[in-house]
Amino acid sequence: MIRKRRVLLQGMLFALCAGAGLVHAVPAAAATPAAPDGRQLTAFFRAVQFDDAKTVNAMIGSVVNANQPNPLGGEPGLVLAVREDALRVVEAFLAHPGTDLEAKAANGNTALMMAAFKRNRPVIEALLAKGAKVNQPGWTALHYAAAAGDNEIVALLLKHGAKIDQASPLKSGAYTPLMMAAREGKDDTALLLMQHGAKPSLKNSEGLTPEQLADRAGKTRVAQAIRNASR
Repeated sequence: MIRKRRVLLQGMLFALCAGAGLVHAVPAAAATPAAPDGRQLTAFFRAVQFDDAKTVNAMIGSVVNANQPNPLGGEPGLVLAVREDALRVVEAFLAHPGTDLEAKAANGNTALMMAAFKRNRPVIEALLAKGAKVNQPGWTALHYAAAAGDNEIVALLLKHGAKIDQASPLKSGAYTPLMMAAREGKDDTALLLMQHGAKPSLKNSEGLTPEQLADRAGKTRVAQAIRNASR
């Protein structure tokens, strides 16, 4: 009986305090945004593709997750923006706190790798300034820069600690960046990599060295350059 009376008194006291404004209601937890529908995803990724930063800023994080992969192609918005040279949208993604710089496309490409493939140094610098990782298992940005023969980007990535003899996945051939430069006939890049310590004696999954890969691809000049530098 005494316990019931105590509970009743506590309830009355709470009601009186609430009426006097001394007790504040606990706010409900913020509602989780509903998953975007197909129409919203289409609008968002169209805006990414066409560098419509206004629409992207209005939707990112509130309607569409910053790292949502595009249903068409499997690329996260940042990777797609880099591929499409949508620089205002790239800036929007980099400014958004929820953007994962390491989010990968279906084929494994990160934004940094795509920027290296596109030979877009300003975007690479912006990504690195934000903390994008230079190294990861398998293919890296350095492989792409070496294959493109972009010595400035190669040097920039090496300056930021890129692993010079990183091998691509075994199923793809276990290529090092030097092998990529050799196969594509980029003799200046091959020599630059060797000057920074790349090993010309390494072999891919077929048992071929960079020199042999160059010969097989008909890139005799780079093959000779590797031979001369290896002596």
